[in-house]
Order: sequence, then structure tokens, then C-alpha cells
Amino acid sequence: MNKLLRDLINTEKVRSFIDGIMVGTETEEGHDKLVTEILRRLEENDLYVKLEKCKQKVREVDFLESSVRARRYKYKESEGESSIELASS
Repeated sequence: MNKLLRDLINTEKVRSFIDGIMVGTETEEGHDKLVTEILRRLEENDLYVKLEKCKQKVREVDFLESSVRARRYKYKESEGESSIELASS
């Protein structure tokens, strides 16, 4: 997955881990363009997404046992939760 999406990942607007993909953009239009490009690449490589596992245009999402919110990343620790403010690009 990383090889397939490498250039998009390098923009820091796309994250990928095994079969999970997360898209974070400043605008809805930018989001739509990235999602369209990701779906095109998946289709070209005979890959697919399970619609029941997809969430679109949300402000917060759980990803790899962490919670990612607009400009804030919260990770779960065994003794509590911590959060990091994300820098804007």
C-alpha cells in the first residue's frame, strides 16, 4: 500500500498502514480529489475498499488504536491518554 500511495503519503495528507488509509486535508475539495485518486489507484491494481469500514468527511477518526482529530493526535497509553497538537503545513 505504501508503494502504491508513496507520492501521496509524501504530501503528509495521506497516511497508510497495512490496509488502512487515512486522508486529511484543509478543504473538502482537496479531500475529494485525494480520495478519487486513491480509489483510482486501488482499482487499477485490482484492490478494493469495504464500504462498511469507510468513514468520509469526519472531524475525528480512530486509526491504529489512536484518535486523530482536526489538528490533534491523541494516542492511548496503558496509564492514560496523551495528545499532541499537529503543526499546520
